[in-house]
Amino acid sequence: MTRQSVITQEGLEKLKEEIEYLSTTKRREVADRIKEAREFGDIAENAEYDDAKNEQALLEQRIAQLEERLRRSEVVNNKNVDTDQVQVGTLVHVKDQKSGDSQKFVIVGSAEADPTEHKLSNESPIGEALIGHKRGEVVSVEVPRGPKKKLKITKIEAA
Repeated sequence: MTRQSVITQEGLEKLKEEIEYLSTTKRREVADRIKEAREFGDIAENAEYDDAKNEQALLEQRIAQLEERLRRSEVVNNKNVDTDQVQVGTLVHVKDQKSGDSQKFVIVGSAEADPTEHKLSNESPIGEALIGHKRGEVVSVEVPRGPKKKLKITKIEAA
């Protein structure tokens, strides 16, 4: 059974662009490498040919994975995002109750998660803990190491 995954409109566009690039430009490059390697002679002992064929297999596998992800993705429309509570597609401002540090996170589907850009997966410990909560609530988050974090939601807006 395949699992539905959520994706933002921005993530959907990036996914389509990657599929398009791999299906056209990259496929042509690999096909040219295979053609060029064939010209070196006996393909039974041709390392260039084997390498190009392996690259082709990996490329086709990657395209199939991306197309499958696209098929099972549910797009979250940022225009229809309810900012009364934290959900995929919202930008949530939180304040750590112990340290006083404030942070902002965009809650996204797992395929788009990028902590370096403050994009947290709805399946991550913090993302999962924040989902469904409202402004002003204090959420207790189980972290991999150390005591639970207590985060107060200070603002929720559309991402």
